[in-house]
Amino acid sequence: MNDLARLLSQIVLGWLAIQVLLILVFLWNLRSNQGKLLPDDKLPKTAIVLCLRGADPFLPNCLRALLNQNYPQYDLKLIVDRQEDPAWKIATDTIQELGATNVEISPLRIIRKNCSLKCSSLLQAASDLDDSYQVVALVDADTIVHPNWLRELVSPLNNPHIGATTGNRWYLPTGKYWGSLVRYIWNVSAVVQMYLYGIPWGGTLAVKTEVLRQTGLLDKWSKAFGEDTMMRSVLGKNKLRVKFVPSLLMLNREESDLPSLRYWLQRQLISSRLYHPWWLAVVGDTILTILLPTLLIVLFVAALFTQQWNTAVFCLSCYIGYMLGLLLLVIVLEKEIQQVLHHNGEPITKLAPATILKIFIGIPFTQWVYGCAMFLSLWMSKVKWRGITYDIKGPWNIRLLDYRPYKIVDQPSDRKLSL
Repeated sequence: MNDLARLLSQIVLGWLAIQVLLILVFLWNLRSNQGKLLPDDKLPKTAIVLCLRGADPFLPNCLRALLNQNYPQYDLKLIVDRQEDPAWKIATDTIQELGATNVEISPLRIIRKNCSLKCSSLLQAASDLDDSYQVVALVDADTIVHPNWLRELVSPLNNPHIGATTGNRWYLPTGKYWGSLVRYIWNVSAVVQMYLYGIPWGGTLAVKTEVLRQTGLLDKWSKAFGEDTMMRSVLGKNKLRVKFVPSLLMLNREESDLPSLRYWLQRQLISSRLYHPWWLAVVGDTILTILLPTLLIVLFVAALFTQQWNTAVFCLSCYIGYMLGLLLLVIVLEKEIQQVLHHNGEPITKLAPATILKIFIGIPFTQWVYGCAMFLSLWMSKVKWRGITYDIKGPWNIRLLDYRPYKIVDQPSDRKLSL
């Protein structure tokens, strides 16, 4: 058993070394890849598209930020599920409050049965654009952007080899729910993986309109569940790439409880299962991340029962050391990304000792919550998303089963909880 423990410890150490290397690659990109911003006369006319169903916790903040962009020619296009939707009143009140004239709000006219409601909204927005718009920027209602957001997002598209640009979300580790902490820890890994795999995030995403129409993306959206994960493959077939913009890591202050988080994770994983070009690698990473430390604990317990005290101490030391290594990686990433967020006007979030301890406890807990969500998502064929149920039989075989309007009673009692 002692030899097995030593072999396993070497494998765990090797796996940790791989994770360190990948994070160093990400951090190198974060520090060194700051592109030049285009001057006003070189920036193309852009449409920002925001699809709404339900009143997200920070929707007024999101709208105010979008209507305060340091960008010469842009319009905000809001596609709301229905005029009776809670988001409609919030949007119209905010627009009137600001006196904004570069914004258009429309209800969703056609509810397509063979794609998600969000894809229906995106298709409507795209079809309504005239030829003067050269870029379409997508944003989510939980994204509160800084004034230079659109300029930073659009500028790299000046490169003819770049078809789309993207950022990513970053959560706070200081929420009051354990679900918020688990989502934070999961997202630390997800941000790095999405960068390495070239997967865009729909909450901050820009694409040239000619690319949107010439690559068949609109046709894909017309029969898809999600709009963003597929883009890496679609653009790659047209010899275009997705550009990650380091300055566009957007802070998300929403909270999440554990039950809703597990289902949210399953929905994220279903989208990956359907459209991720390296889905098997994602599954393999999950298996290794959970299996290796679990085997150390199994050996620790077995050594205790057989009174092999040295082996037990060795296994427990390796397990704690591995978790401490992961904790250190989380702290390093948090410190580096805090600098990006601070540059964009966000206050520095200090990691108190109690928060660091919670993260340490939360790391193995997150692994098991994520593993459970992964296992359940492998066989899920029906997904509920903001009150709408979808039947999913394949990437391009989606069926909207039962549509109903979103009502105020559907909102969580805690207004900071994600929808």
